[in-house]
Formats: sequence, C-alpha cells, structure tokens
Amino acid sequence: MISEQALEELSFADAPNMITDAIPGPKTGELLGEAPEYESMTRGGGGFPLVFDIGKGVTVKDPDGNLYIDVSAGVGVNSVGRAHPRVIEAMERQSKILMHASDISNTRRGELARKIASIAPPGLKDDCITYFTQSGSGALESAIKFARKVTGRHQIMAFHGAYHGVWAASNALTTGDQYRKGYGPFMGGVIHAPYQYCYRCPFGLKRDGCELACAHYVDHVLNTPYTAADDVAAVIIEPLQGEGGYIPPDPEYLQIIKAACEKHGALFIADEVQAGAGRTGKMWSIEHAGVEPDMMTFGKGMGGDLPMAGLIMRKDLAQQLDDMSQPQTFAANAVSAAVCMTNIDIINEYELVERAAVVGEEVMKRLRTASETIPIIGEVRGRGLMIGIELVKDKETREPADGEMMMNVVMGLLSKGIIMVPCGRNGNVLRLMPSLTITRDYMNKAVDILLDVLNTL
Repeated sequence: MISEQALEELSFADAPNMITDAIPGPKTGELLGEAPEYESMTRGGGGFPLVFDIGKGVTVKDPDGNLYIDVSAGVGVNSVGRAHPRVIEAMERQSKILMHASDISNTRRGELARKIASIAPPGLKDDCITYFTQSGSGALESAIKFARKVTGRHQIMAFHGAYHGVWAASNALTTGDQYRKGYGPFMGGVIHAPYQYCYRCPFGLKRDGCELACAHYVDHVLNTPYTAADDVAAVIIEPLQGEGGYIPPDPEYLQIIKAACEKHGALFIADEVQAGAGRTGKMWSIEHAGVEPDMMTFGKGMGGDLPMAGLIMRKDLAQQLDDMSQPQTFAANAVSAAVCMTNIDIINEYELVERAAVVGEEVMKRLRTASETIPIIGEVRGRGLMIGIELVKDKETREPADGEMMMNVVMGLLSKGIIMVPCGRNGNVLRLMPSLTITRDYMNKAVDILLDVLNTL
C-alpha cells in the first residue's frame, strides 16, 4: 500500500492556507460576478462561491491564492487526485500520437475495453461488452434504451432519492425537485419505489424487526397482479445512493430486489457512476451485496481529470443490439482512454481500494464518537471514503437542518479552507468523498475543522 509520505507529494503542502480575509476574495468575487453574463447558471455549482484556478492532488487554489483541501474530489471525480504526475504523463504521451478518432475503434479504446472487462464485478467480469459515453447521464440514457431493446418491454423502475442524470430519459428516473420542476412531462413508464433509508423510513418502521419491508415492497410491485408494473424492462438502482443522501443499504436489500427482477424477467442495472472506482472500499459498490448486475454504468472517478463514462453489459445482451444504433462522436477519445487506464492502474498499484476501506472506517469512527456530543449530527453513515453526515435541528424529532444552517456550515468550512458539498433529499447531508489519495493528515485536518464548525452552531 502506498505510504503517507508518497501521498503527501501529490498535493500542495501546508493546506489549508487562507490569504484573503473574506470568501470569496476580490479576484474570485469579480469572476463570479461576470460568470452569469457569459455562461448558464443551470450547471450544478452555479451558486457555489468559489472559482478553481489551480488543482494539485487533493488541494485547490483560487484566483486569490487561497489554498483549500477539497474533500469533494470534484463531486467524486478525481479518484487519484488532480493532475497526478502519471496521468499528466499519459495525457502528454497519447496527445502526441492520437486524440480524436471519431466513433471508430482506436488502439487505446480497445485496450481500455479489455481492461474494464478484467475489473468488472462478478456476473460481468471477462464476459461483458462496454459502450462508452462522455458522462454518467449518457450512460444511463443508453442503459434505458438498451434495456428496452433487449427485453421488448418499456417500463423502468427507479427509487426515491435517485439521481441518474438530467437528460430526457435519465431525468425521468431522477427524483430531485430542482432537476424536475418546470421541465416535464418526462418519459412515461417510470415507477419509483422506496430506497432503504432507515433513518427516515417511509413506512415508519425501526431497522430491527422491519424485515426489509422496503425491499419486499419492490418484489410486491413487480410480482403481484394489479400493480400496473406489467411490462418492466429494468430496475435501475444505485448500490449506495449518492445525491439522495449517501445511503448504504443492507446487502439483503439489494439481494431481494435482484431476486424480484429475476422472477419478473427484468434486468438489474447498477448505477456506479458516483460509488464506483474504489470509493466504497470495493472496486464497485455492488460487490458489498454479492449481487451480479446485468448491466452497470460507470463514470466520474474512472476518468478523473478527463471525461469518461460508459455502460457495461453482459455479452448475450449486447449481442441483441443493432449495430450503429447509438453513435457517440467523442466517446472514448484516445487521450481519455489512456487516462482512464492510468487511473485504474494507480488505484490498483497503490491499493487505494483497500486503503479507502481502512481510512473510511477510521473517519467514521471519529465522526460517530463526535456525534455523541454534537447535537446537530443526526447520523453518520457510509462505506469507504463515501461518507454522509446528516445534520438535524433536533435529534429526537430528526427535523432536518434548514437551508440557512447548511449555508452557515458550508461557508464556515470554506472560510477555513475546506471544500465540502452537501446533498440529500432535504439538502442537509454533508458528504465526505475525497480523492482516494488523500493523506490521513489532510483527512484529519478536514475533520477537525468540520467538527469545530459544527460545534459553533
């Protein structure tokens, strides 16, 4: 496993280091003021008061020279950190040979497809076909289209709290209000079911003794007459829910749903765009449940500094698709493919998957201990370096922290040099999803500052 000293060299030293008295500083504030005049603020970080100027490892500088520790990894993207020397080398080497190749085979693309097959989870490993896209949304769009084609069915089941993208079909699966209001109507035939969110169980049950009613409800909908789920092509699920609140379900929850899919004849599609690439202490989060997906999407951490996403399918399913029926002009650009392969090699050679499990457990232990004395921490949950901290106004009632409280937390962290992005159905979940190359020193600094901020509220 890579040493802490070697990891230190990948980032700027002495972070965090704040230069300006206020956040944003003058240069950053000027750029933020100009941005809406030239680009759409519909993008995800449209309201975040920060401008990235230089990134190195797990650290970022803004135009004013403020140095931050980024425990968001670009929203789960930079799995090996920003501007890793080996990634830069791969980019430079490949860019001198070939970059764009149209939607035609290139040597790096073919090599990457073989490598992905070798690291795929059971059920897909060494017996799969990869369809490349440029984003997670594109991968989900393709999964929906392909599932309908190979099953001859049209309905899709997704889950409350889901985020699967913001395009046409994928947006129909995503449940966040900000992505849906005013943009409908969406693709028809979508059924949403409860995710296993025990802290806020929709059935009002307690974890002990509930017998996973939420999972059995999915089985009921799929396999009982008169539920209107008579033509389901696929069930699409995040094995660890991301934007919905960083919620890790019990392995049995996913196992029951997989069995229900098999009984109904629906495909089980795992969305690993955010939770994959080693983040949860397994290469793929579905491996925690021992469930074999029929298809699986990937993205974010697989590409890191360059866009890379795709859909992995069982070979027998891929063989049922028509040739040239889903073009993607820029997918698996040769440079992006070279970078993705380098990321995979770094993750494996540095043993970052195993390290994520160990360091994540250390961090969660610290946070759970702190939650005993910090009244606004309702629950700490997660796997590996995918950790959610749900904030509440009252531990007994579990009333969610409101927008003002969350803004105070986020800005309090930012002013002290920590970049942390909230999520959750109520917007009250802080998420720790740093690059897998974060040192224990920087991880503990970030947690120290987080606990200081939470103790002031």
